[in-house]
Amino acid sequence: MKSKLVAETSGQRIFVVVLDPGEEAFASLTAFAGQKGITGASLTAIGAFERATVGWFDFGSKSYRKLPVDEQCEVLSAIGDVAVDDSGKPSLHLHAVLGLSDGSTRGGHLLEGVVKPTLEVTVTESPVHLRRTKRPGLGSARFYASRSIR
Repeated sequence: MKSKLVAETSGQRIFVVVLDPGEEAFASLTAFAGQKGITGASLTAIGAFERATVGWFDFGSKSYRKLPVDEQCEVLSAIGDVAVDDSGKPSLHLHAVLGLSDGSTRGGHLLEGVVKPTLEVTVTESPVHLRRTKRPGLGSARFYASRSIR
């Protein structure tokens, strides 16, 4: 993984992060946020995976139904955020649309993605600290800014 701080203004940093072949995107981006002390950010990405798993949240079981993509796929769009969880660690929430070789797509919550050949990510830090907490009885996380959204 390579990263570069490309802008910093009024408490907001913007990074470009480039992941290398074989890196697992979700874990690598979570680690990056921790290393840089990012407590709130939005991110976007494009690139490709050699394989990935997206998930669809099943309200009945309160868990993600895993949808594996066991082939090379293009990351047509990935968008998400970083917040801190109840333990104070970075929590990544990322949705992705993946393009398959036949022109069809697969999308959902990105659970895992092994990069091949690259993933280019723009991380825009928020000057407000964001927190993600579990929603009782739902099994999913709730997201809010520490000072403004409840």
